[in-house]
Parts: sequence; C-alpha cells; structure tokens
Amino acid sequence: MGDRTWEQVGRLRQWLDDEAAEASPADVRLLRTLKIGEEFGEVAEALHGVMGANPRKGRSHDWNDVQKELADVIVTAMVALDTIAPDGRHVLEERLDHLVARVLPESEV
Repeated sequence: MGDRTWEQVGRLRQWLDDEAAEASPADVRLLRTLKIGEEFGEVAEALHGVMGANPRKGRSHDWNDVQKELADVIVTAMVALDTIAPDGRHVLEERLDHLVARVLPESEV
C-alpha cells in the first residue's frame, strides 16, 4: 500500500486519538481492535441483504454495499494496527510477504 494510504490511516488514528484524550492507552487499543468485529458485522449484514436471507428485509443490499463494508474492515484494522504497532506499515508488509511466501514459496516477495 502506498504512502498516501498510510498517511490517511495516520490522520484517522490521530483524529481518534484526539477524541479519546481521556481514555487510557490500554482502553484505546482494546476498543480499536474490537471495532474490527463491529465492522465485520456490517459486512455480514450486507451479505444477508444481498442474499435476501432475512425474510423481513428481503434483498436490502447489493455487492457494492459489501465492497464498501469490506473496505471499512480493512481501514479499521489498519487504524488498529497503527495504534498498537510503532510501525504498522512495516508489520503489515512483513506479514503479507510471509503469507505469500508460505502459500507461493516459489514466488518472489
């Protein structure tokens, strides 16, 4: 991911930090990590809407809604990672390289 992406993540984290000035660092880490679960729930809701799985609501969402909610999960996870890791970008890049090498060992990282 490019510099702009991580700059934007940093801006979001800073805004959240400013708004959570009275919260303890431990609570901030916990809440930002739990927020990922909340966002995942919104993905699940959108999927139910795409599939019409809730008879009361019918087909209330489309695949574009699912895409947006998945993007929210990714951004939320990146903000959480940036909150708990001194260099979240480096952690993500190293982990991605590890995962790719594990499943595609002959590929160049």
